[in-house]
Amino acid sequence: MDVAELPMVGGHPALDLVNTVERGESALQGDPRDYLSGPSALLIWARRAGLADDAEAEAAAGAWERDPGLAQAALAAVRETRESLHIALLAAAGLAPVEAAAARVAFDRLHGRWLAAAGRSLLAPDPDGVAAARLVVGIAPAWLVPDRAVEAAVDLLRAPEVARMRRCPTDEGGCGWVFLDRSRNGSRRWCRMADCGTAVKSRRLTERRRAARISS
Repeated sequence: MDVAELPMVGGHPALDLVNTVERGESALQGDPRDYLSGPSALLIWARRAGLADDAEAEAAAGAWERDPGLAQAALAAVRETRESLHIALLAAAGLAPVEAAAARVAFDRLHGRWLAAAGRSLLAPDPDGVAAARLVVGIAPAWLVPDRAVEAAVDLLRAPEVARMRRCPTDEGGCGWVFLDRSRNGSRRWCRMADCGTAVKSRRLTERRRAARISS
């Protein structure tokens, strides 16, 4: 599976960003697979996540082609946002133990990324007339994806809905990806029932049958 086939289960672009790297128990024992393997993969993901349309992605690709160093810098910035956001979310939602110092560093890094993105943004009249103005993030093609990624991260961290964030349970065989639980009774456990949920249930059934054969 590559980034073009990666399930988008987060329910928010920022969570889908966090889920672009393996986070299950097996990933902790080796090098976790990073689906943002390079600038081209980053653009594919950004289009799928709704952070860039085709024209914007083409403009970003053009800027990166003219200066490959900018492509690598943009990729590094998105990865830093991803990992800082992951720590910040786990700490904020209490889904995993996070040291206070680590959480502070994560928030500081996100703050720095957001300051840089804001400096490359434009305050312009709102064409829809809903408000007097709107903040247009991502006007510099080379930095469009990193800037919109941190915008999505800040948007999620400031939203009350972050309280509905869940983590696919690694202690039960889940993948560790995060998602917003929008079920009516807040009972969603798995990133996708068709993936982790079914796999874990099938494994448990096999284990019960094996135990039954041994006991008989």
